[in-house]
Amino acid sequence: MTKSAPAIEKPRALIGWRLLALLYDFWPVLALWIAVAVPFVLIDVVASGNVRHNIQPFSPLWWLLWICCWAVTGVYATWSWQRGGQTLGMRPWRLKVVTPAGDAPTRAALWRRYTLATVSTLAAGLGFWWAWLDREHLTFHDRYSGTRMVRLPKRA
Repeated sequence: MTKSAPAIEKPRALIGWRLLALLYDFWPVLALWIAVAVPFVLIDVVASGNVRHNIQPFSPLWWLLWICCWAVTGVYATWSWQRGGQTLGMRPWRLKVVTPAGDAPTRAALWRRYTLATVSTLAAGLGFWWAWLDREHLTFHDRYSGTRMVRLPKRA
């Protein structure tokens, strides 16, 4: 009877590392939101004839702006994860999104991850708190998107 070699397990990305990465990623995402908002503000100025400093809250244009901001953030995150497994904020902390086997996730899995992480964040971060109860310390969006966030070893 032949024993199989034990699977090499990469260290899990603890919640603290994830939150630091989110803090770093806030800045490029904020720049993207500003770029997305400019045309909306111009449309609002042209449509209303007034130069206001903000779009009327809860108006259809306001909702469309936030949907576009959510979508551009998703493109940034999923494209970064697909290209190299990392966003800009994940690089300094050596975090990477992979499948349980260590491979690159599919685009569908990454969008599922992003969508579930959004819901998790809007629900007071409950999906992140889930990691403290999960036996493998996976967040809700890790578990249900079929992805994992691992911490890469330091380079020599």
